[in-house]
Amino acid sequence: MGVARRLVSRGIALLAALIIVVFLTSFMLCLSGRDKQAWLAIIDSMAREYKMSLRRGNPNMSEEEINKLVMEYKQQLIKAMGLDRPAVERALRYAIRLLKLDLGCVQSTEVATIAGVPENAKVSTAIMNVLPRTIIMITVAELICAAIALPLAPYIAYKRGTLLDKFVVSYAAAFNAIPVWWLAMLFIYYLGHVLHVAPTDYRLVMSAIARFWEDPASSLVQILYYAYVPILAVVIAFLGTWFYTIRAIVLRIVTEDFVMVAKAKGLPDNLIARRHILRAALPPIITYTILALATSIGGFIITESVFDWPGMGMLYYAAATTMDMNTLMALIFITTAVYVAARFVLEVLYIILDPRVRL
Repeated sequence: MGVARRLVSRGIALLAALIIVVFLTSFMLCLSGRDKQAWLAIIDSMAREYKMSLRRGNPNMSEEEINKLVMEYKQQLIKAMGLDRPAVERALRYAIRLLKLDLGCVQSTEVATIAGVPENAKVSTAIMNVLPRTIIMITVAELICAAIALPLAPYIAYKRGTLLDKFVVSYAAAFNAIPVWWLAMLFIYYLGHVLHVAPTDYRLVMSAIARFWEDPASSLVQILYYAYVPILAVVIAFLGTWFYTIRAIVLRIVTEDFVMVAKAKGLPDNLIARRHILRAALPPIITYTILALATSIGGFIITESVFDWPGMGMLYYAAATTMDMNTLMALIFITTAVYVAARFVLEVLYIILDPRVRL
């Protein structure tokens, strides 16, 4: 009962956090008037198209009559979209609609182009088109970092002060100072333009992902061809951080009494690192791993721009710069929801991994 009560209370708290983020974001955008500016720009564009259609269909109509009809049309749109209502009311409407999972339609041409969808397509369709690209490039790279660092970092921490430990610390310090996008440019230049072993145009990955289920084997080969350089750049840039973080978590456990006892028994170093050190350090390591994977779906704006890789980062940027309210609010909602879900998964894992939490 105690475990169930803990999970329910944490679930309610995390859900409340998600709702608060949605309402705060909605209020910030509406009270600043940016939502109204974006919608009015769309209405102006629609009014121009309506005016042109009136001229084509009614050549005998005077300019005054056309302008009057266009003004009436604009007023109808303003009323239909609720722009004549107070900012607080608009914010509440946006937030409630979002919590009902009504994400609306794409409003800007730039967002539609990045997502590879028609204009006025559903925002959910646009995000589902873009999300796999970010998963392939960034989340897969994070998984590779985790697969390398999780088994090796505890052993490196156990061998603190050795040449290997010093190398890892130096590697982490060096690549923390080097931006991922700079590595990306180097890789594109040397692997693509000098050695000709990698593509120079990465936007073509969109078509390979889109037709994946039509021919999985051929599409997978093409995706790997376009994805291996971006993945390699992200892995090289982040692997040092993974090693250093897990090493720092493990270092305080290496000096614990139970580790000293295992060493005194003559157990092999690999066994001590795996069974004793890693097991004790598992809760904070799992926390770092899951939150890193959850955060990865947000994408990297500059790195994606360098590779011309239309992922979630570029979608965020396009939605923010064009004030595509529907897409921007949906992206904030989805990334927050993923983070909240990851936190809840961690609560469940804490109960499984740490007996003290159950007690």
